[in-house]
Amino acid sequence: MSNKVDTHEALEIKTEQLSIINQFSSSLLQLDTLEELLEYVTTQVVNRLGFVDCVIYLADDSASILNQVASMGIPHQRYKYRAQRKVIQFSEGISGFVARTGEAVMLGDVSTDSRYIADERPAQSELCVPLIYKEQILGVIDCEHPIKNYFTNAHLEILTTVAHLLSAKINQVNTVNNLQQTVEQLNNAQKLENSLLQIANLTYKASDLDTFFESLHAIINSLLRADNFFIALYDKQVDILDIVYIVEEGIQTSTHQKFSKEQLKDTASYYLLQKDQPLLFTKKDYKQQIADGHFKMIGRQSESWLGVPFKANERISGVIVVQSYDKSLHYSEHDSSLLTYVSRQISMAIDRQLARQELEHRALHDELTGLANRSLLIERAKHAILRLTRAKKGTSHALLYLDFDRFKSINDSLGHEVGDHFLIRICELIKATVRNTDTFARLGGDEFAIFMENITHRNQVNEALKRIQTVLSKPIDVDGHLLQASTSIGIAYSDNINDKAYILLQQADAAMYEAKSTGRGQVKFFNNTMRKKLKTHADIENDLQHGIEHNEFELYFQPIFTIAESEVIGFEALVRWHHPKKGFVSPNDFIPIAETTGQIINLDLHLLDLAAQQISDWHQQGHRFLKITVNVSSRHFASLDFVAQIHAIYNKYQLPLGSLCLEITESGLIENLDLATQIIEGLSPLKVKLCLDDFGTGYSALGYLHQLPIHVLKIDKSFIDHLQDSTNPLVEAILSLAQSLKFAVVAEGIETVEQLTILQSTQCDFGQGFLKSKPVSANEAILLINNPL
Repeated sequence: MSNKVDTHEALEIKTEQLSIINQFSSSLLQLDTLEELLEYVTTQVVNRLGFVDCVIYLADDSASILNQVASMGIPHQRYKYRAQRKVIQFSEGISGFVARTGEAVMLGDVSTDSRYIADERPAQSELCVPLIYKEQILGVIDCEHPIKNYFTNAHLEILTTVAHLLSAKINQVNTVNNLQQTVEQLNNAQKLENSLLQIANLTYKASDLDTFFESLHAIINSLLRADNFFIALYDKQVDILDIVYIVEEGIQTSTHQKFSKEQLKDTASYYLLQKDQPLLFTKKDYKQQIADGHFKMIGRQSESWLGVPFKANERISGVIVVQSYDKSLHYSEHDSSLLTYVSRQISMAIDRQLARQELEHRALHDELTGLANRSLLIERAKHAILRLTRAKKGTSHALLYLDFDRFKSINDSLGHEVGDHFLIRICELIKATVRNTDTFARLGGDEFAIFMENITHRNQVNEALKRIQTVLSKPIDVDGHLLQASTSIGIAYSDNINDKAYILLQQADAAMYEAKSTGRGQVKFFNNTMRKKLKTHADIENDLQHGIEHNEFELYFQPIFTIAESEVIGFEALVRWHHPKKGFVSPNDFIPIAETTGQIINLDLHLLDLAAQQISDWHQQGHRFLKITVNVSSRHFASLDFVAQIHAIYNKYQLPLGSLCLEITESGLIENLDLATQIIEGLSPLKVKLCLDDFGTGYSALGYLHQLPIHVLKIDKSFIDHLQDSTNPLVEAILSLAQSLKFAVVAEGIETVEQLTILQSTQCDFGQGFLKSKPVSANEAILLINNPL
């Protein structure tokens, strides 16, 4: 019983200790002065430990004397404790011993220790710990108590921890104080402090570099005479020095003066960059530098010249220079120190501004080609459309939507690096054909756009098309490969201020797809027929979510059967949409739209839920185990959320393991190979089988197949159609590959007895097709499971 009590008390003590240390650590962040810090320790921290007397001594610079800096004495009904000794030598008392040795002392009875020096009211027990930072004695914390053997190892442990944290904070405060003292010694401390604060604020508040430099010059001019002042930036990639801000005789000059690579080596600024340290020259010194061949005289001779280099980032460095043409004004080392400090602020500001400019550029430009991206294109189109109010009658804008032909085959056959270089080269050629006022943008992948503003005659677009076709007419050498470029182009016009930029892009996109459907290198203009298609597209997009919410979608089921016995082992679920106004809507009409808009995610989850509900109903009705395979979009394999969603469906309907399976096309899965693998493995506890649909119709599935944790290959109907008198070599190859990888195989689209007979002579496991059954309703499907088809 006593052990339990001891353990409980020990836990309470440990919890209290951790609470004290945690609160103390947090409070240290808020305390900035030594007075606040020491007062907090004596009145708050030590007080919580139950001590009645505590004194903190700090060592002097010679580390031979302890000076009392803070104390705490709590009135007691019988005793009152006050520390009489304000100064203690390292050679006397327990406090001196701890300071001298750096070792803590805990005494249960001070009367037995000759080192003890009694105060006005003697104590019975004492605990003293050193304040040490990096082996340097900073002082001690000395605590006394009127009861013998009051202090415990727990007290020693926590007070030692407090001392450790306090020592680090004292050192930090001392360091800060020393730095502040150093700054204050730089002549006219208040003025300098205000100026540096202004510069620091300016670094973060200035909207651009020109504003920053102008305000900075005013601040510098309040610290030292800067009637002749300039800041220059050096770009080491191009070897150009650009004087970005210059004041001559107190007058700002906005003209940038650039020194080319050849001129650069003759300047004092370049010499300053090479030396990479502040340089202070009198008139005589400056002449001597010229005589020594370090640089040449550019401009007029100054009486005093002071320059400080700085580095903004790995690419950009710079100089800040003040010059005096007044014989009575000469800069000093003190001025050099000031300017050196200011240069650090300049480097921070320039780096921040350049980084912001780079981020803005990245946000609005394509990383691979450097072209404008979709966001920038839309923004420029918006502004251009608004400007039509001020344009001459008959003015319009044109948007050319370009899709490079056969780009995917180049990527798949030659690799993405060659594909990237191919795109870059094409963009360089096309960019040379566009006007300065046009915006050439990359929309993604191999799709690009050219926004042509202020078209006064449609022939201007025709001329632009000719220029593009001309530059792409000759083969391009890319990494040793001779490649022929061509592009399908769709064109839409805007001539009304009520037009929308994003709709203009949709119209040009629709025209491009029309062009692509008629062959390579074609051009199509947006017309009313395309407008109707877009309207239908928009209507379906709007109706999809309504259809999900109002149960307009129904699943039909096509049996999957054994090739040998025609026994039903499961079904593929196929969606049907019963639109309340349009009637039956083909999946070919709404699935691509759902994919494009992203609505496929919600639609797939809805269909998975319907399939799971059907499995649950059949299972509750006592039918034998059946599995349903549902087609899902590759978009699901771009997020680990899909794993949790499938687990939730299995839990919701208490499905038998492996009863709800997934089917995906090979191209969709390969695009997200690594993440798809994680997702499929995350579904393995549910025994979810993954079927790879349309196998053999893609470009590169064979190269990745052994890496994918899939279970079933579905041979595309196009291969089964060629099974007439004998097996198709491609089918035999797929079956052999599947056997070696231990995949099951389903042959799709079996429509004749001859096809089934041929497949029965192979190692094909399963089949489906109109020969045995078309997709049927749930009620009809259940009637097919008890007897061979």
